Amino acid sequence: MGFFRKLFGRTSTEPSTLDSAPAATEQPAVALENPASNDPLVEPATATVDVEPAELPTSPEPATELPAAQAAGALATERSQKTTAPLDPEQLPERDPDGTNYLGTRDISNAPIVAKAVSTRGLASWAARDIGRIRRNNQDSVYSLLMSLPDGEHDLSVGLFVVADGMGGHEGGEIASRRAIETVMIAVLEQLALPAMADEDPGNTLPLLMMTAVQDANTRIWNEAQAQGTDMGTTCTAALMVGDGLYIAHVGDSRLYAMSDGKLRLITNDHSTVGRLIAMGQLTEEETRNHPLRNQLYRTVGQHPELQVDAIYQSLEGISHLLLCSDGLWSMVDDDEMAAIINETPWPQDACQRLIARANLEGGEDNISAVVVSLPPLQAQGALR
Repeated sequence: MGFFRKLFGRTSTEPSTLDSAPAATEQPAVALENPASNDPLVEPATATVDVEPAELPTSPEPATELPAAQAAGALATERSQKTTAPLDPEQLPERDPDGTNYLGTRDISNAPIVAKAVSTRGLASWAARDIGRIRRNNQDSVYSLLMSLPDGEHDLSVGLFVVADGMGGHEGGEIASRRAIETVMIAVLEQLALPAMADEDPGNTLPLLMMTAVQDANTRIWNEAQAQGTDMGTTCTAALMVGDGLYIAHVGDSRLYAMSDGKLRLITNDHSTVGRLIAMGQLTEEETRNHPLRNQLYRTVGQHPELQVDAIYQSLEGISHLLLCSDGLWSMVDDDEMAAIINETPWPQDACQRLIARANLEGGEDNISAVVVSLPPLQAQGALR
C-alpha cells in the first residue's frame, strides 16, 4: 500500500492511460462532455563548543545506583551540554588563499550577474476559511497545492485548488467536505504527480481524471453515510492547473472566477434552484440574495449514488488571478467588490484575509472559504503529455 493510501486509508485502483491534454488556444471556458451523465544581514558569528563535564571529586560515601531510565537521562544530559561563545578571529589559523574559505564564504569576483526581475507578480496561491459570525461549526474545507513536475527537459507548473462546502447534521457536512478534498487530492497525486516523477504514464486524460476523482468522492461519501445512517453531502469545485490550462470539476454552488483586466468572470454554474432561475432569465443575481430558495441545491456530492459532474476547460492566457469560494463569500460580497479587493491586494494570502473580513463585515451568515491564485503575466507554455 502506497504512502498516501496508508495516510488516508483508501483502497488502490489501477490507473489508465493519459492522453494528450487539449492545447490552450481558446480564451473562454469550454464545457466538456461528461461520460457519466447519470538575503538579510548576518549577526556576529558564534561558535558552538562542546564542554566536557568537570571531573567529579570522589565521594567518601558509597555510590547509590540510579534506576536505568534515570541513569540514561543523566548520561544524555551530560552529552548534550553545549554553550556558545563569540568567534575570535585570532584563534583561527592564517587562511590559505588557495584553500577552502571559512564560514562557507567564497570569492564573488566571478559571480554571475543576477537577472533583473521582469514582474512583481508571480505564481502563488493561498487557501483560507472562516466559521463566520452565525454558524457554530465550520463545514467548509479548502485545499491549495503548487508543485513543479518534470516534462521532458523542462519542468511544468502544476497546481490543485479545491473548495468544498459541506452540509448535514452531527458534523456530517464537515466530514463530507474533508472526504471530497482528500479523494481529489489523492487522485491527482497518484495518477498525475507520482507517475510524472517516475516518468511513467499518468492515469487518465486530465478532464477525466478530475471528473472521476469527484465521482469517487461521491461514492465514498454516499457509502459512508449509508453505513452510518446519516445524511451528508458537500459541494466541490476543484481546479487542476497544468501549464497554461485549467481543468475544472464542479458540483454545487461553490464558485470559480477568473480575473482578466481587473474584472472577475464567473466560470462555473451554480447547481441551485436560484441558479437555474438566473440561467432561465427569471431572476437577477441581486434578486437571489434574499430569495427563499437561495440555499436549495439540486446537485451535490454524496447525496445520491450516481453523480453528474460539470467538466470545464479554461485557458489561462490573459488571466491574472483565480478565485475559488463558497457561497459564504460570494453571497455576502458582490463580484465587483471582490474584484476590487483582489486588485488592491493582489498577493493571495492578503487577498483571502480581506475577502473573508469583508464577508464577516457584511454579516458572516455562513462559513466563508476562499482560494486565491496569482498567475505570472506569461504562463508557462506546453501541456503534460
